[in-house]
Amino acid sequence: MTKKETPNIRARRSFIFCPALKPDLFPKAVASGADIVCIELEDGVAPKDKTIAREQAIQLFATRPINDEVELVLRINSPRSTIGIKDIDAILEAAHPPPAIMIPKIVSPDEVIWLDGLLTEANHNTRLHLIIETNAGLEAAVEIAQASARIDSLLFGGIDMAAELRCKTTWNPLLYARSRVVHAAANAGIDVIDVPYLDLDDLDGMKEEAKLAKELGFSGKGAIHPKQIAILNEAFTPTKSEVRRAQQIIEAFESGGMDLLVIDGKLIEKPVIREMKRILSISQNL
Repeated sequence: MTKKETPNIRARRSFIFCPALKPDLFPKAVASGADIVCIELEDGVAPKDKTIAREQAIQLFATRPINDEVELVLRINSPRSTIGIKDIDAILEAAHPPPAIMIPKIVSPDEVIWLDGLLTEANHNTRLHLIIETNAGLEAAVEIAQASARIDSLLFGGIDMAAELRCKTTWNPLLYARSRVVHAAANAGIDVIDVPYLDLDDLDGMKEEAKLAKELGFSGKGAIHPKQIAILNEAFTPTKSEVRRAQQIIEAFESGGMDLLVIDGKLIEKPVIREMKRILSISQNL
């Protein structure tokens, strides 16, 4: 499978989790300003509460508010676990399934292909967001990213990844892993979202890490608190100069009919048009 020619382009600058056990917080999460709101069934739910959390989450999506500006996602448990299988069964049986699911601890493209087949059999249009957070997943990231046309993004699970790599969770030790996930997502033509910044009292540090993530190729970054969202949205929103440059490059290639141009003294090749169109699409839909 090659890059998607018509990817599902939308702003994915920020996401925030909402615990399935607290459905009363869902409207607040939707109104928080985050581009993605993810209902949580995995790490944020104790084993004894998994069943009730699953039931409440499925009911929540059945009665979800209409808000096309916010992407709604359900994070399930690992598809290699009994609990994860139960999550998937509930989704397949749901009359109103979640529009997208986030799958943790993906290690193989076969898992994605298997789930894609089940969703197709159930006649569900559910999209997929995949978390790369294991050594096996990192090794197979390129193949995983291309395993299904349902995939809209890869997410970098930096906390679990650091544990697997036996390194610190700071930027430099995880740079290789981040870069590999960015490469896999770019190769498949999908978005890639960075791990949340865990220090709520260091907003300047988060802003700097978001800047580095954008420069590396990330589309957005997770949040663990609403106060982080505005900063993340600003960091990953195309600037006016980026939008102007994108328009200039697209117009130059469309009028010039060449694969190679010099713009403002810089050599620009035609493959860059895809990213320029992505920048314009996101800016026009904010």
